[in-house]
Amino acid sequence: MVTGRPLSWLRIEGLAVAGAALVVFATTGQPWWLIPALFLVPDLSWLAYLVGPRVGAWTYNLAHTAPLPLALLVAGAGWHTSALTVAGAVGLFHLGLDRLMKYGLKYDHSFGITHLGVHGDP
Repeated sequence: MVTGRPLSWLRIEGLAVAGAALVVFATTGQPWWLIPALFLVPDLSWLAYLVGPRVGAWTYNLAHTAPLPLALLVAGAGWHTSALTVAGAVGLFHLGLDRLMKYGLKYDHSFGITHLGVHGDP
C-alpha cells in the first residue's frame, strides 16, 4: 500500500488529472450537466464482480486507469467525434477524483483492499 508523501503526490496527481479532464471537456462545447450525469458510469464496472473477484478486479481496474479514457480521447480527436471525447474526459475526471479521494486499484482477492489502502482508512 502507498502511504506517506508518495500518497500525497498521487492525490495531487489525481487533482491535476481531474482538472485537465475538465479543460478537455470544455473544448467539446457539450453541456456541463453531462459530467454529473455520466460521472458514475465507470463504477458500473463493479458489476463484473458478479462473475468473480478476479474478473471484477480486472474490469474495475480497466475502467479506473488512464489507458481506456485516453484511448477514447484519441479516438474522439481522430474521428472528430465529441461523444468519444466526452466519454474520455469524464472517465479521466472520474479517475482523477477517485485518486484524490484515495480510491485505488483493486486486488484480485478483495474489493475493499486497494493499492492506496483499505477502503475507509483515513
